[in-house]
Amino acid sequence: MNYTVVFVEDEQIVREEIVASVRWELLGLSLVGTAADGLEGEEMIKALEPDIVITDIRLPAQSGLEMLAKCPVNHAIILTGHTDFSYMKQAIRLGVFDYLLKPVDDEELEETLSLLIKKIQEEERDYETLRTKASTKGELIPLPKNMGNHVVDATIGYIGANYASPVGLQEAAAYLELSESHLSRLFKEVTGLNFLQYLNAWRVNKSVDLMADPKRNIAEIALACGFPTPGYFAKIFKRFTGKTPSQFRDEQGSSPEEGEG
Repeated sequence: MNYTVVFVEDEQIVREEIVASVRWELLGLSLVGTAADGLEGEEMIKALEPDIVITDIRLPAQSGLEMLAKCPVNHAIILTGHTDFSYMKQAIRLGVFDYLLKPVDDEELEETLSLLIKKIQEEERDYETLRTKASTKGELIPLPKNMGNHVVDATIGYIGANYASPVGLQEAAAYLELSESHLSRLFKEVTGLNFLQYLNAWRVNKSVDLMADPKRNIAEIALACGFPTPGYFAKIFKRFTGKTPSQFRDEQGSSPEEGEG
């Protein structure tokens, strides 16, 4: 399977060198777009919804971190000539996979991309396991609850109360007064899912409840369940269920009276 990549870099020489030198196809990647500033990058990411974003931090119009914060990005790699620790902290909060200093060595970037692909494949196996459990148990996505760990149970409670809002690991950790790294590690150890996987699975389950109402269209349901765009909702929904929201709804016989919106 090929994973899609959008690359955002304002320095034309750097952009062209990386585009030409990285062995995209050999890695199992398709470079579907390049952009030269943060706003163009934001528009491209929202339109193409790539699996991976590679971006500089300092960009015209808006920074790479501002761009990532506004987009449905699950996997990103930062390239930068700056070693500012505050940038690194922001990048970690946004779930950035790695932070490479310029000038970037081609082999180092390819190695980082290979490691990221392995991580994505591991996540996909997690989704496959969830789909299998769902089909055998008759539930949509069976999520572990009441784990007997007060921190994890409090996190699950936080997700249940706030899933409709634009929250993530950063907000949950701040609410629980824990470090993000500690909460992330503990949550994965106890539940077998990372925080974002659990949050998205919860949102998908809630979306199925809302689909039973034929007056609600897919776009309304996506926003009501905390997904930033209907397209991102469809992508996550299919990842968990193997079907698009429309396909799932048609099978359930609860299509809206006036289209999908």
